[in-house]
Amino acid sequence: MKKIKVAVLGATGAVGEEILELLIERKFPYSEIKALASKKSAGKTLEVKGQKFIVEEASPEAFNDIDIAFFCAGGNVSLNLADEAVKRGAVVIDNTSAFRMNKDVPLVVPEVNPEDLKWHKGVIANPNCSTIIMAVALAPLEKHFGLDRVIVSTYQAVSGAGIKGMEELQSEVLDPDYTPQVLPVASLPKHYQIAYNLIPQIDVFDKEGYTKEEWKMINETRKMFHRDDLGITATTVRVPVMRCHSESVYVELKKDFTLDEVREVLAGAKGLIVQDDIENQIYPMPLMLEKENDIYVGRIRKDLYNPRGLNFWVVGDQIRKGAALNAVQIGESMLAD
Repeated sequence: MKKIKVAVLGATGAVGEEILELLIERKFPYSEIKALASKKSAGKTLEVKGQKFIVEEASPEAFNDIDIAFFCAGGNVSLNLADEAVKRGAVVIDNTSAFRMNKDVPLVVPEVNPEDLKWHKGVIANPNCSTIIMAVALAPLEKHFGLDRVIVSTYQAVSGAGIKGMEELQSEVLDPDYTPQVLPVASLPKHYQIAYNLIPQIDVFDKEGYTKEEWKMINETRKMFHRDDLGITATTVRVPVMRCHSESVYVELKKDFTLDEVREVLAGAKGLIVQDDIENQIYPMPLMLEKENDIYVGRIRKDLYNPRGLNFWVVGDQIRKGAALNAVQIGESMLAD
């Protein structure tokens, strides 16, 4: 396979560093990796898995001769630089929300809709982390039984708020007098402690009382499944967990099912591991699944009142499969094709 030149924009952030780690770990066929970030980070040295990267300032010219560019430096940066990278011949795999709902940009989870990669025009969007984790579990159910309705409540790690969110949780645990500055939304005037607490707000609210995070889960899932008619609602909650998102999912299927059939379908799905042995108290837990590549599903049970209703619990590492790994897998899928 031809070796390609790769750029990682936002290399100094949590997701950027994870992408660098995964490119090395998974033996991505690169001949060169450029680590790009803001002007203030230029010149810094990153050491990842024994390799050193000198951070360069992100500029249009930085993408000269780049084949694949992973963007994870924020939506405004993506809007300013993605076209410049594409003009210079790069394919941009964007981790921000900048392009996700653009009808001309495919939104892709390789286990869910890899066929959508074929119609990209230079930019491919990586879905929101909570959407990815849910979609990997929903996709085999949609394929085998069909989905009528989805109701999801999330328990989302502080890593979803970036390195500052993770640092804030650590600071609050160590110092009872620490003043919160980041959660639920850094730009809003009011902040709440996340240690020993839950915050039922991720991103800002709209006039209907839903947050942007909740709308992301709704709209992105419909787009990837090509199901504008899919009934889906979400409640997203920040919890004092470091890296892994957990989700309680209720679905109504279009066909009758047995639990054995459901478990067989889920166990056979790529990127999904069934961990569901309640007799031995075995089920997915976020503390145990940090740095895991797969999504884990458990607590699989029938609804008590709707014969086609199914409940399950799903957990995945937000930084890894929820962001960095999915982006790298998109790159791998493109090269394999």
